[in-house]
Amino acid sequence: MAVPLAFFALLFAYPVTAIVGRGLKEGGHWQLGRFTAVLADPDVLHVLWFTVWQAAASTALTLLIALPGAYVFARFDFPGKRLLRAVVTVPFVLPTVVVGSAFLALVGRGGPLDALWGVRLDTSVWAILMAHVFFNYAVVVRTVGGLWGQLDPRQEEAARVLGAGRFAAWRKVTLPALGPAVAAAALMVFLFTFTSFGIVQILGGPTFSTLEVEIYRQTADYLDLPTAAVLTLLQFLAVLVLLALHAWTVRRREAALRLVDASSTARRPCGPGQWALLWGTLAVIAVLLVAPLLVLAERSFAGPDGYGALFYTSLSSAASADSTFAVAPLDALWNSLSYAAAATAIALVVGGLAAAALTLPYSRHRSGESLRAGRLVRGFDALLMLPLGVSAVTVGFGFLITLDKPPLDLRSSWWLVPLAQALVGVPFVVRTMLPVLRAVDGRLREAAAVLGASPWRVWREVDLPMVRRALLIAAGFAFAVSLGEFGATVFIARPDRPTLPVAVARLLGRAGELNYGQAMAMSTILMVVCAGALLALERIRTDQSGEF
Repeated sequence: MAVPLAFFALLFAYPVTAIVGRGLKEGGHWQLGRFTAVLADPDVLHVLWFTVWQAAASTALTLLIALPGAYVFARFDFPGKRLLRAVVTVPFVLPTVVVGSAFLALVGRGGPLDALWGVRLDTSVWAILMAHVFFNYAVVVRTVGGLWGQLDPRQEEAARVLGAGRFAAWRKVTLPALGPAVAAAALMVFLFTFTSFGIVQILGGPTFSTLEVEIYRQTADYLDLPTAAVLTLLQFLAVLVLLALHAWTVRRREAALRLVDASSTARRPCGPGQWALLWGTLAVIAVLLVAPLLVLAERSFAGPDGYGALFYTSLSSAASADSTFAVAPLDALWNSLSYAAAATAIALVVGGLAAAALTLPYSRHRSGESLRAGRLVRGFDALLMLPLGVSAVTVGFGFLITLDKPPLDLRSSWWLVPLAQALVGVPFVVRTMLPVLRAVDGRLREAAAVLGASPWRVWREVDLPMVRRALLIAAGFAFAVSLGEFGATVFIARPDRPTLPVAVARLLGRAGELNYGQAMAMSTILMVVCAGALLALERIRTDQSGEF
């Protein structure tokens, strides 16, 4: 546990505390009155209201659209289901910059809505809400559908035998069992949309701003650290509440359910109603999830003289790029891949050690050896999830002002970006590996130790064969999320070594058809890389391969 704690203390707690302290301290004293001054600002109150409102609206809309899909994936068996499950999950691992670019291509100038009806929604709140549904659809399908598929259908059938109608049986038997999973999914969607940055940055324009976007503006554009510090603390407190509620719902979900093999509950659709639900879900996936990606790819080939590869070929030349680029935009692809590979290695080491540390007290707690083990597990587990909700902008800027003196003078180091990206990758590694490690029978480890095996050999001979697939899946998710990390990287990536998300944001921020086309081309490249990684993961996935 020492290595993960040191990693988070040094690269997460220290930079965040330092940047907040610099904003709220003056002359060595805390200026708590700045909270009152910032919160009295009508513009800040408007940002806070919009952040909460759009997160609540996005969550409700996501649940409304995705719950039927969760049922379809849980209860129906149909050709191509495994591939479709991967397609549904692709948007979740896409960088938010790519999601914003996809919807900009769909609803912006020259997009289908503009071409067919002359309607542009690129700076509309509806574009933001639909982009959030696009991004979080898989969260509901995976979280709720995964549990729904493991619920024993005979419990609902027994209620119907006793005289309950179909809806009454579902409401009184299935819905209460699904309640914790629905609540957990809703809280995660609310968390992701509450801290939304890349999507709102691209689609919101100057009109709409979340707390995360406003923190970036106050820090990067106005250098107003006091306001940014207050907003960071507000977001941090909200994230703590959300994570505490999520942990509670997860414990409820784990406590009182009788589960069966998910493959035994899926059946071929029968009757007009079930077939209509299946085809309706396929239509929603095609329109909401696939169409934006296809339009993004189409816009990347739509040059001024017709369709072609102009925007792709121009990526290899620095001369054709915007003047803010010190290198050819295509170099950002190699930068992103190398950064993400290093970040994945770091995340696997730190996350793997953290998951292993969390497994031991959990096993003791299950066997009744330690009453405090459960609290230790939950506390450390919540700490590992914090980087998913705390402002990545604050972390990135904190890196710049704290890691600037020996022996931690990393501002000019190549490793600065992978370290920041690994912070986001570690929670995915932990959430993927922890359930699998907990499922390993501890008596196997004890037997190997009694026979004289060292701790390293016990891990190699007992744990590793059982968690190998989960380890590969964890590596894939860590690679995908590291590849798309934007909030912190936008601060610390050097001009001569930009990542793909940073390059896309720079291009979208400049006028000109060439810049826009190059942004679409780079977003398409990033989309293909992330989708390829996810499709490869789906081939090795098992139902026990963690929570993702």
